[in-house]
Amino acid sequence: MSDTPLTDRGPVPERAASSAAFSPLYQQIKGLLLQSLDRGEWKPGESIPSELELAARFQVSQGTVRKAIDELAADNLLLRRQGKGTFVATHHEAKVRFRFLRLTPDDGKQAVSGSQILDCRRIKAPTDIAALLELRSGEMVVNIRRLLSFDQTPTILDDIWLPGAAFRGLTAESLARYRGPLYALFESEFGVSMVRAEEKIRAVCAAEEPSQRLQVEPGTALLQVERVSYTYGDRPMEVRRGLYVTERFHYRNSLN
Repeated sequence: MSDTPLTDRGPVPERAASSAAFSPLYQQIKGLLLQSLDRGEWKPGESIPSELELAARFQVSQGTVRKAIDELAADNLLLRRQGKGTFVATHHEAKVRFRFLRLTPDDGKQAVSGSQILDCRRIKAPTDIAALLELRSGEMVVNIRRLLSFDQTPTILDDIWLPGAAFRGLTAESLARYRGPLYALFESEFGVSMVRAEEKIRAVCAAEEPSQRLQVEPGTALLQVERVSYTYGDRPMEVRRGLYVTERFHYRNSLN
């Protein structure tokens, strides 16, 4: 991160200069903190400097820093721990682990999840996937097929595509050995943190092969969820298309 002084009336980073006139100071600080997170200055799970230290570093008030950190905490990029400090969010944290998964049991009880990797291979990116991942046509991607179960009932059939260059070494064998969430693996083994996602949903009918995997009749109504997940800097790093069985579940979201 740049140590260029930043005051309430001082210069803003070159990267933010074009929007400086419209960006409050705490948003500029938030942008600098995001740049440091993107560069890996503070790793997932590590603490960041105190508000006082950051205020001295940027030559702004502690309140300005606090407001920037508050927004990053609200975005689940930082986690505050009472009496301990502020830490970089990690997908190993229970609070963050399933924050992109909106499927909720109708009875409200926490279901026991299980994951089965069906396939993992390196292929040339299909045209639509290359566009979503901002890759050139024909670039390599890692394609993962996975079945998620809840209380031992097959519930989600996922097709996942990842940029091949960022996920060199990801294989079916390495996935089979890993027991945690995929996003935690991406973070710890490949240095890729998924920090936000966009989704599209629609109703579809189960085709023959997915119906067998999900143990439903062909033609059963399923929820199709397409998710594009981004790392810092709004760089797309994953496309995920899932087929959801919603017989005992519903899709829940909070709108602000």
